Amino acid sequence: MQRNPRKPYIRQLDTEAGTAMSLVPEGLRYTKEHEWLRTEGDVSTIGITDHAQEELTDIVYVELPKIGAKVKKGDRLGAVESVKTVSDIYSPVAGEVVEANQALNDAPGILNHSPYEKGWFAKVRMSDPSEARQLLDAAAYRKLLNE
Repeated sequence: MQRNPRKPYIRQLDTEAGTAMSLVPEGLRYTKEHEWLRTEGDVSTIGITDHAQEELTDIVYVELPKIGAKVKKGDRLGAVESVKTVSDIYSPVAGEVVEANQALNDAPGILNHSPYEKGWFAKVRMSDPSEARQLLDAAAYRKLLNE
């Protein structure tokens, strides 16, 4: 294990390549587009993965969804802008946006430093909770990253 000074958590070390690998916590669900989902009851918290924020580099602006917006699985929730590019964030599940992380308006870099804790993007009350079970688990997401 190797500590990355930009992040408040430990990152795994790829012993063959000698480089830090993306953090992929257990207990979350993941999309192929690099969003993560944490489900509590019928509400899912959505964010971007450690891999996504590493690829984007320094995030400088976030466009959050509107509270009350209805989304379908795969709909655009908002966007993140980095020094390199602008990337859309998509909803992994259908439902209604019940909360957006307003702290990201003032400090979008939270996504770089804490993508799984403080850097969540939005919360969606799911219309079909079974959609969450169709997403990748941590092992499948790690495999996707290694392809």
